[in-house]
Amino acid sequence: MLRKTLKKTTKNKKLNDFIKKYKIRPEYLSGNRKMISRGVFLGLFIAFIPMPMQMAAVLLFIPFFRFNVPIALAMCWLSNPFTMPPMYYMEYLTGSYILGIEPQPVELTLDWFSNNLGKIFIPLYFGTALYSIFGSITGYLLVNHFWRSSVHKEKKSRKNR
Repeated sequence: MLRKTLKKTTKNKKLNDFIKKYKIRPEYLSGNRKMISRGVFLGLFIAFIPMPMQMAAVLLFIPFFRFNVPIALAMCWLSNPFTMPPMYYMEYLTGSYILGIEPQPVELTLDWFSNNLGKIFIPLYFGTALYSIFGSITGYLLVNHFWRSSVHKEKKSRKNR
């Protein structure tokens, strides 16, 4: 279903006029499997990293990789102000557990973070690395799997008609 919607939007006259007017390279808005899955991969990878301006980080990758930019930016929104605290706490607990470090009781105050940043930094970013790598690879593989199964089902239904 998503694949069909993306096909329709790539044929949209207003979108094509917008692309020509602002000289946007078409592959950054491409709706094929490779570009979408790369966008999901990059967006999820950056979404799990606790840092400000995640969307700007996605844009920094544009000269180096070809991917669907709107999809990558949307994947960054998974870490929004409501989901950030549980995501980062989960990453911190996972990093602490794997490294064998006793986790600190966390308080959501700037004073606590400034006093304890040195204690939580390594476990947090170790957990972040795990979730970023495995989460983005899983997203990439799921997009490819569902895209291919969608194409296969469509071919099968056409063949049966």
